Amino acid sequence: MLHAQVHLTLPVWIHDAVDCDRAYTGDEAKVSLAVELSRLNVEHGTGGPFGAVVFDPDDRVIAAAVNRVVPHATSLAHAENMAYMLAQQKLNTPRLNALLAPITLATSSQPCCQCYGATVWAGIDRLLIGASAADVEALTPFDEGPLPANWVGELNKRGIEVVQGLQRDAARAVLAHYGQNEGARY
Repeated sequence: MLHAQVHLTLPVWIHDAVDCDRAYTGDEAKVSLAVELSRLNVEHGTGGPFGAVVFDPDDRVIAAAVNRVVPHATSLAHAENMAYMLAQQKLNTPRLNALLAPITLATSSQPCCQCYGATVWAGIDRLLIGASAADVEALTPFDEGPLPANWVGELNKRGIEVVQGLQRDAARAVLAHYGQNEGARY
């Protein structure tokens, strides 16, 4: 018999980590939340060292997620993809900014090639990034995959503003901790 359903979940602790009533004003606050989620995901042993949060025009959380690749045995369960899927289901649209704009994604680390592709189609207007792909590869066992040489320019051409290096030291600390400890088993 074929599997006819995909079931992905977030760890239960995420409900206590995200204040959906709070306005996370400013880019640093948004990325700080994504980095904190990545840290908690490692601390709780519930997935890889990545967090992502989708924000509405009023700086409130639409969806928040963490990496769930290993717990769900699927390479698609990256934090960005999980956040996009949850936000799309909540708003009932595959293109988030078709209903609200601007939509912002804050992520603890630069999207890999898979999440880069999802970002093009998810309907976001701003992408806020903590650690770089080079940081991820230097500090963990992960391969971030190929991106276009001018990946930021390609996103800009599609109306997506990219801001890099926000909370980078904090994001790098999570990656380094993971790489030195849990990274060996993934």
